[in-house]
Amino acid sequence: MVRRLPSLNGLRAFEVTGRHGSFTAAARELNVTQTAVSRLVRLLEDRLGFPLFRRHANALELTAQGQALLSGLTDAFDSIARLTESVTAMRGGPVLTVGVGPTLAVTWLIPRLASFYRSHPDVEVRMATGGATRPVRDDWTCTIRRDTDALPGYIAESLFPSTVVPVCTPKLASTLRSPDDLRNATLIVVSHMPNEWPHWFAAAGLRSPVHPAGEMSFESNVMAMQAALDEVGVAIAQIPYVSDALAAGRLVAPFPIVAHTVGGWLLEYRAIRKEDPALLAFRDWLHQEADRARQVENMLIKQGSIRSSRDGGPVRRTRMS
Repeated sequence: MVRRLPSLNGLRAFEVTGRHGSFTAAARELNVTQTAVSRLVRLLEDRLGFPLFRRHANALELTAQGQALLSGLTDAFDSIARLTESVTAMRGGPVLTVGVGPTLAVTWLIPRLASFYRSHPDVEVRMATGGATRPVRDDWTCTIRRDTDALPGYIAESLFPSTVVPVCTPKLASTLRSPDDLRNATLIVVSHMPNEWPHWFAAAGLRSPVHPAGEMSFESNVMAMQAALDEVGVAIAQIPYVSDALAAGRLVAPFPIVAHTVGGWLLEYRAIRKEDPALLAFRDWLHQEADRARQVENMLIKQGSIRSSRDGGPVRRTRMS
């Protein structure tokens, strides 16, 4: 269907003139002569078959038709301007879509992305909500998941082990002297990960079931970590979720024992994407960041700040800061 439109130059000249109420002001905005603007508006009026302005000696007055047309044109030109700006802002470089769980994205990946952009400013990284409880989409470039094996049809590369440690605020930690004190604390639990606390209790040498004074259950790790920061109780956390908060002193590990759980954190992608330049750049950077995370954990274990569940010896109460 062919659109039968008046002259777009005429419409633009009329809209600017109507906003300013002056041919002279419109000419300045459009960077043309006053005569040119007046002529374009006159040609538009001839095309439409009715006047848009009542022309007085020192002023222009919109007619009823002119008022109706001006309102719609201003909105239309504003929409065109916004559309043009959004299209212009679209990056022309490679795009990489990462499926990642919200907690790992917020607490670990996003805070480190600035370093990736410094090295690869042409790559646009887009985050998609992934994780153990959400299906992986074929249109994602890659996904970061905690699992034991690769998804069918995917290549999996290990990033760092799955390890958990209790965390809480420094104030709450001051009330805890031994792991047995957790019986008098409120424990923060993620509903779809009920075994992480029992796994850590076993690593800490508490073989009998622990019945805490209180328990708060959350549907996601994001909410659980925020609850820990808000001093609701003691949370059991994957180390990547809390490494920055521990380093900043917002959280501490009251009982510095790391329990190694089944599986690990994996970068996964389909074989068809393995030569994707954006994925190759992101993959190399991600492995470097994962290496740093493993080095930090190993350093803390070596220094005794954290004791691994694979080690022996007495538990020392040491804060990580």
